[in-house]
Amino acid sequence: MTTIDTPSAETAPACHGAPSEAGPHGYSGDKAAHLKRLRRIEGQIRGLQRMVDEDVYCIDILTQVSASTKALQSFALSLLEEHLRHCVAAAAAAEDGGEELDAKVAEASAAIARLLRT
Repeated sequence: MTTIDTPSAETAPACHGAPSEAGPHGYSGDKAAHLKRLRRIEGQIRGLQRMVDEDVYCIDILTQVSASTKALQSFALSLLEEHLRHCVAAAAAAEDGGEELDAKVAEASAAIARLLRT
């Protein structure tokens, strides 16, 4: 399994300028919905563990793996869309956003590349 170094919430920069009331990131406004979705995915993963523990037929487990993978991909795409709408758009709208915009676009491009590799 590959791990990705990510800044902690304390050291991660806001998408732009000072954090808003909803939070410093584009997903902050829908945080409760995102957490609910992640808990559902977590339940799917626990279901996989249970299936293996109970010696369920391989194909049935693979079907659940596929569903879990699709759920994570869908979550990732939603998060990426919010990043583009919030962080990249804010950098584009900033008066001195040239370098920041380039950095945000590079971040988004790298994230897309990672998603495509999986």
